[in-house]
Amino acid sequence: MQHLGDEELIFRFRSGEGPPRNDPYLNELFSRYSERVAAWCWRHTGDRELATDLAQEIFLRVFERLDSFEGNARFSTWLYTVARNHCLNSVKARAVRREDAMEPIVVEPLDEATPSAEQELIRRGRVDEMRRLMRDELDETEQRVMVMHYGEELSLEAVTRALGLENASGAKAFIVSARRKLQRALERGGGAKKGGI
Repeated sequence: MQHLGDEELIFRFRSGEGPPRNDPYLNELFSRYSERVAAWCWRHTGDRELATDLAQEIFLRVFERLDSFEGNARFSTWLYTVARNHCLNSVKARAVRREDAMEPIVVEPLDEATPSAEQELIRRGRVDEMRRLMRDELDETEQRVMVMHYGEELSLEAVTRALGLENASGAKAFIVSARRKLQRALERGGGAKKGGI
């Protein structure tokens, strides 16, 4: 089964072989992507438990809508688009709920290997600021390329193939463009550091 491509697995699932809840083709798709989707959700939420829940929700949604997959893009691209939208919607909904009812702060004892609370807040602040800058400054393709290359650690060649980029430089051109835009945004905000992004 491992030798079959994603689209072939989907075709065989649609042909009706196997019971729907325990379909070997769906199980193979899940085993190929479950860890990557969960890691992707974790990078977007910073919460491992929430990331696991979101990944399960994403796969349920994808499998329920598999009939709507037309094959115009690769399955992995379609899957990550669903994952991205689901994570963004979840993060927005959680932010609204957090504003409505502030959750109590839980203070856990820190060991020496754990960064201080202040360092962690600074790190999270930088990550949140970079996410905001990416949303505000980059177009959708630049955002996807940056997330796939830096967040999912895919090679530029793999990103180029996954997104079907047909320009001469592929994903590299979008990385260069995105970095320039982010650098300019940092300079406008007075937060640029020597050496750039």
